[in-house]
Amino acid sequence: RCGVLTGVAGGNDFQWCFSQVKGAIDEDVAEADIISTVEFNYSGELLATGDKGGRVVIFQHEQESKNRPHLRGEYNVYSTFQSHEPEFDYLKSLEIEEKINKIRWLPQQNAAHFLLSTNDKTIKLWKISERDKRAEGYNLKDEDGRLREPFRITSLRVPVLMPMDLMVEASPRRIFANAHTYHINSISVNSDHETYLSADDLRINLWHLEITDRSFNIVDIKPANMEELTEVITAAECHPHQCNVFVYSSSKGTIRLCDMRAAALCDRHSKFFEEPEDPSSRSFFSEIISSISDVKFSHSGRYMMTRDYLSVKVWDLNMENRPVETYQVHEYLRSKLCSLYENDCIFDKFECCWNGSDSAIMTGSYNNFFRMFDRNTRRDITLEASRESSKPRATLKPRKVSTGGKRKKDEISVDSLDFNKKILHTAWHPKDNVIAVAATNNLYIFQDKIN
Repeated sequence: RCGVLTGVAGGNDFQWCFSQVKGAIDEDVAEADIISTVEFNYSGELLATGDKGGRVVIFQHEQESKNRPHLRGEYNVYSTFQSHEPEFDYLKSLEIEEKINKIRWLPQQNAAHFLLSTNDKTIKLWKISERDKRAEGYNLKDEDGRLREPFRITSLRVPVLMPMDLMVEASPRRIFANAHTYHINSISVNSDHETYLSADDLRINLWHLEITDRSFNIVDIKPANMEELTEVITAAECHPHQCNVFVYSSSKGTIRLCDMRAAALCDRHSKFFEEPEDPSSRSFFSEIISSISDVKFSHSGRYMMTRDYLSVKVWDLNMENRPVETYQVHEYLRSKLCSLYENDCIFDKFECCWNGSDSAIMTGSYNNFFRMFDRNTRRDITLEASRESSKPRATLKPRKVSTGGKRKKDEISVDSLDFNKKILHTAWHPKDNVIAVAATNNLYIFQDKIN
């Protein structure tokens, strides 16, 4: 790839170009505006973001027209609503943040769209529907909604539906609360489209989408004595095709695959994925940087991808002892781990995502850089989400980081990277080469530019 991604767009060479940027340009960013999750729906028609202020913003894909054929990657605001409010746990004297940790879409069954959103404690099922007609001509009330005096009703009218401006309504249909003692880090909709799982630091629960007052605890790694705690659950996901299979990753860099057919409580895993550690590279930071921050099944269900602090690994579900592919995201930071530990950046949780055909993967880095890896050609590229290159259809230039010695003209030095600008959340359109990249309070959308 190196500036050109080969073979991901049906055999054509193509480059990434700027499409849109959403969000304010201000230097002073309000904490509430920082984007905390990004997710395309199953068709890619809608794109949802959640932020630290508890809001969900949904963008809708702009239809292409003959006179503007390049609109493939253009999205406009469709609906904005407040999903979660700050709460207070009076029993534990703890504030519960409104920040949206995860959004997951449900497959579309009718004209309405449904999504699950969660903060640290409460999951909500939202219905997003359109209204473009209203009823007029009621018998018992006037047009302005006031009740009519009974003696004024002299004839019977049949109400009629009249066209009106399109309204998009978001309404909470279910609230799934009080099931997690610790902070929720993952939600994942099952392939049966009836159930979903939610995971916190020590437990995973299985819910039915119609039932809010109970869930089944399917994984519990809480030790009897909390002083014996050695690892926590960092992410969990359902298999895309087998509704009985799910995986969860841990802070020790291991992944467990469980089968719900084996037992009601999946404390015994079916498969255990772990890469043996190289003793020569062991250091004080080894355990911290091996903690897995994200796990994602490929669309095919044959592979899964895990992200730790410095790398992305692709595992074949049939091979547990080592990953089949390992990609270094920012190996140049290995020598900087001490300062990254001091400024807490070493605990940042980067996510990763697959493209629609599972042939490429994307994940974020610092300095608003994000990385892409082509699994077929083994090429990789570093791109930047910045307003400098935010002219319509402007091609993104590959970025390079120099790790010492003489710095070339177009390279950036490791010491001048901005660790406050980080890309933790990215999403790839399920069918097209359109990507969404969250950079603090801005959402960048890029698309391919076929040569």
